[in-house]
Parts: sequence; C-alpha cells; structure tokens
Amino acid sequence: MIPLGTTSAGKGGLVKFRRRTIVFETADLDAESAFWAGLLDGTVEAKDTWHNVWVEGEWHLAVQLAPDHVPPVWPDGASSQQVHLDFYLDDLEAAHDKVLKLGGRLVKSVDDPAARTGFRVYTDPAGHPFCLAWP
Repeated sequence: MIPLGTTSAGKGGLVKFRRRTIVFETADLDAESAFWAGLLDGTVEAKDTWHNVWVEGEWHLAVQLAPDHVPPVWPDGASSQQVHLDFYLDDLEAAHDKVLKLGGRLVKSVDDPAARTGFRVYTDPAGHPFCLAWP
C-alpha cells in the first residue's frame, strides 16, 4: 500500500496520489451517508448525487447516487459483493449496538465470542457488507 502524499515508481514513472477514497453506491443517499457518518463519528457534506463523509477534518469516504443499485447478498455468491470493509476494534458490543441503531443489519454472528480473534458480518442500509473484527 502506498501512503498518501508519497510517490511510487512504476512503468509510467512517478505517481503522486493526492487523495483516495472508498465510494459506496446507493439508491438512498441520505440513509447511506448518515449511516457511515454516524458509525465513524463524522459529518456529511451533501451534494445532489454525491455525499462526502468527513471524519476529524479529513475526507474518509463518499456515497454516490445509483438509482438502480442492487444490494449484494452475503454470503449467497450468486451476486458479487465486489468489496467489503473490515473494522478492527476493542469493544465489539458497543460497535454492534451502534451499527444496529444506525440502521445496519447483522448477517453473520460470532461463532465464539470468547475466541482470541473473530468477526461479525453486517450490512449497511444499502446492503454493502462489512465486518467488525477483533484481533
């Protein structure tokens, strides 16, 4: 992974990455951006078809209007999930409660909550999967 503000030499020469972000597609911009801003303790900068989610003064992710968005089905496999996020944290139960309060949905519970490592799988309001994990 290349840290922001650094350069990388490749076949095309030096490339400087000024910014990178994750963009979620959704049919409901308000619900999706409010969910991620709430989970990350951020704020939403709303435009007509694009919302930015800012956390501690930095742009962390974006939400783009896709009126015909079809949510992936986890772990069905018939519809591709394309990508998912993993969040590693210390207080799984607090994060679990926050996700549900914000409109997320639990789709795979913990097999053994006392295990040294593990994860739970959730979806955001638009159906994008993500994991809450602990090391």
